[in-house]
Amino acid sequence: MDLSMLNPQQRLAAETLEGPVLILAGAGSGKTRALTYRAANLIDHGVAPWKILCLTFTNKAAREMKERITRLVGEEAERAWISTFHSSCARILRRDIEKLGYTRSFTIYDTRDQLAIVKEVLKTENIDEKYLPPKEVLSKISGAKNQMYSPDEWFAHSDRDYRCQLLHDVYLSYEERMQSLNALDFDDLLIRTLQLFLMHPPVLESYRERFQYVMVDEYQDTNAAQYQLIRLLTAKSHNLCVVGDDDQSIYAWRGADIRNILDFEKDYPETKVIKLEQNYRSSGNILDAANQVIAYNEQRKDKRLWTEAPEGEPVSVFCADNERGEAGWLVSRIKLLHQQGVAYGDIAVLYRINAQSRVIEDMLTKAADPKIPFRIFGGTRFYERQEIRDILAYLRVMENHADDISLQRIINVPRRAIGDSTVQELQRHAQAERISLYEGLSRLPSGLASRPRKCVADFAALMEELSELKEKMGVADLIQETLQRTGLQEMYEREQTEEGRSRVQNLQELVGAAAEFERDHADATLGSFLESVSLVSDVDTLDEGGGYVTLMTVHSAKGLEFDTVFIVGLEDGLFPLGRSSQTPEGLEEERRLCYVALTRARRKLYLSRATSRMLSNTPNFNPPSPFLKEIPDRLIRDESAVRDRAFRDIPQPARGPRAPMNRASIRPGDPLSIPGVQRGFAPSAARGYAASAKPQFKAGDRVIHRKFGEGTVVGVSGEGPSARVQIDFIALGVKEFAVAIAPIVKLEEDA
Repeated sequence: MDLSMLNPQQRLAAETLEGPVLILAGAGSGKTRALTYRAANLIDHGVAPWKILCLTFTNKAAREMKERITRLVGEEAERAWISTFHSSCARILRRDIEKLGYTRSFTIYDTRDQLAIVKEVLKTENIDEKYLPPKEVLSKISGAKNQMYSPDEWFAHSDRDYRCQLLHDVYLSYEERMQSLNALDFDDLLIRTLQLFLMHPPVLESYRERFQYVMVDEYQDTNAAQYQLIRLLTAKSHNLCVVGDDDQSIYAWRGADIRNILDFEKDYPETKVIKLEQNYRSSGNILDAANQVIAYNEQRKDKRLWTEAPEGEPVSVFCADNERGEAGWLVSRIKLLHQQGVAYGDIAVLYRINAQSRVIEDMLTKAADPKIPFRIFGGTRFYERQEIRDILAYLRVMENHADDISLQRIINVPRRAIGDSTVQELQRHAQAERISLYEGLSRLPSGLASRPRKCVADFAALMEELSELKEKMGVADLIQETLQRTGLQEMYEREQTEEGRSRVQNLQELVGAAAEFERDHADATLGSFLESVSLVSDVDTLDEGGGYVTLMTVHSAKGLEFDTVFIVGLEDGLFPLGRSSQTPEGLEEERRLCYVALTRARRKLYLSRATSRMLSNTPNFNPPSPFLKEIPDRLIRDESAVRDRAFRDIPQPARGPRAPMNRASIRPGDPLSIPGVQRGFAPSAARGYAASAKPQFKAGDRVIHRKFGEGTVVGVSGEGPSARVQIDFIALGVKEFAVAIAPIVKLEEDA
């Protein structure tokens, strides 16, 4: 194993193979390289690949890690378990979940499916959704599971009032309903694996024997359940290597516990601590700014990133009058950067909350030629599109006949004369008989009328035929056959619209995805394909090499990097977010979030705020973010100062003394005559400017307008007070103004 490509600390990490190891890896410090070389080095030292378990948080990270290890030691690396927590747990449960009362064909429900269950439970319990909103209920259930609380345990730790009692009852019913559907949610994948290990010690022992070396990436993001899983698996070997950065712990709101990494040495007193502090991503000034900000946190490990890279450009800071001014400045800067050779795909715009994207999207859309291609990350994902969810629902029912939620979705899609009243009657019958809705299709209630009876019977026969086919066909062929037999594809083809054609293309894209899955997995089954689809995350679908500007929240940007980064909305109350910074712990997490945002940038970093901002239809007047103040002036280039300096000396219209007006002499109907004012016109500003030092413009001049920002003069016409100027604004295209009165000034060449 050639370790000469590693720096001294990375090499130390790769060569420390036994016992507990804590690798504190700062942003951009090459942690993936250290981790992959360590795994490869284990194999090189004779450790069987199947005895290695590497746990990550995204499929993308797992895929990258496996590819790198394979390049180092060859195909035998394929036998190591390198996957996300949830994928690994799903794999364990597929083998032994029957010990918990489920079957191996269980379905993994996403948030939409979970909300459907919650709504169903609320309706059954006769609870008003306005009193207990389904999304709040789901959040409470997820929070309880992250803390490994059963319904009773959650209630014991709650306020134990009437509302909490209702939440307890809904949680309990939700769990019972999920088991009846043979379904798990994402939290269940962790919780049920823990239950399996604790309730069936031989199962745990078999995995302890198998996984002699466990490595965990992004350890600062682990929650209580993940922490316990790792502790159980490594209790005997103590061969646990975790990699993480406490300064990038930003997911407390979804259960991540920073204490897991801060207290690692208490959990494992014999720990070897290795710090990766050399940054290979950002320029010196960007890294310095990030270090200055995060240093204000008290709850952190001692470390300081450094780089051999040049200082680079200062951090640009801009203050706009409002959010539209901020967005206009943003667009103008993106266009200038592109003119200077920066690819659109190397630019990201980060914001604290999704609501901030609306004005930016609007301004980017209206930008004059050339248009700026952009994509809002976090919009409708491929697997969440209506047509994709429809075909996946068919596949899920074929795999898991107990999946009532998926069956309800497709029983009348395409329309087959099975109306809501028929479905409700089928549901009542199934509940009364204590059977699944699928079983009820072949045991129809006696009161069902003849026409719906025939339609339901035909649908049941179709599903039986398809279920038999899944044992005979490959996944891609099965999907294609299902599209034809169900009439889904034909339904969209008949629309004869652009949207319909797009839906057909998406359906065929799914067939292609299944074919690719089969190529990559020799033992591919419908179940394994559906599992892979369920565990796809937003980050897994991001094309970092795309030719478009990426817009996303800071949370979504974790793990990514860009040549140029804009962080907008740096105002107290927005970033840090008001409700999140009410406690010292909350403010420190917001500061860590800012640190993550800053360290996404490689070469150029732009920070902006607005004096006033409309959010949720409410005007906000927020002071600058404290994080801005934590960056020393020596690292900043204040772009607002350029604008303010340019306008500071704009000459004002000269107005002579107004002649006194004898009000008594004016009678109704008299013509109004005031010195200096023509009837029907406003006072002439041009008169005041005629003698002023108004600059003369020529084509090619760079100028700035108080409202429209920067632009280039493309034409001048007229003379004196009648002179007019045409300006091509970077953000808004060509506009024309009267030179005498427009708030336009030339920019210095170095502005």
